[in-house]
Amino acid sequence: MPARNSQRNQRLRREIAAEAARIIATEGQRNYLAAKQKAAGRMGASTRSGLPSNQEVDQALREWQQIYGGDDHDRHLEDLRAGAIEAMRFLEPFGPRLVGPVVEGTADQFSRISMQVFSEDPDEVVRYLMEHRIPYEQERRRIRWHDGDYRHLDVLVIEAGDHTVELLMMIGRDALQPLPSPIDGRPQRRLSLNELESLTPP
Repeated sequence: MPARNSQRNQRLRREIAAEAARIIATEGQRNYLAAKQKAAGRMGASTRSGLPSNQEVDQALREWQQIYGGDDHDRHLEDLRAGAIEAMRFLEPFGPRLVGPVVEGTADQFSRISMQVFSEDPDEVVRYLMEHRIPYEQERRRIRWHDGDYRHLDVLVIEAGDHTVELLMMIGRDALQPLPSPIDGRPQRRLSLNELESLTPP
């Protein structure tokens, strides 16, 4: 009986992960926990225990995109990376580094272009945008740091043509270490402009 229950639980985790991946891919939900809870609710499963990990959902998302995304997914990713190159050239004074789904290849039509920008002065990036008459909105994001504690990160959001670009403000000592990945908590992979251009077809 315990083995049968274990198999049932594993099957349910996979089904929730697959449904959460579908929600992320088709409904624009970017928060993995919210997608898992929504998936579990649709399946009548408890959200208190047994939910799949973010890694399991991420793997299911990659599988979904491989099966159903096709050429549309590839075009969206190429378009986002081209937009990221343009934004990074503009933001060159702040040493921008691209992070998130556009780097990892899981970005879609709902994804923002996410990049880290670096400055000792927290107002310098804002002044730069204002000088170039670029409207922006400000957000504050709660992230779990490498030591397990939570920190708040300031984010500037700008609209660049058909793309939404979010600038994660890496100020002072925060710039010394890559942000933790929301998927597995490891340091985020981040690409320089030259590294991104090498991935993008001319």
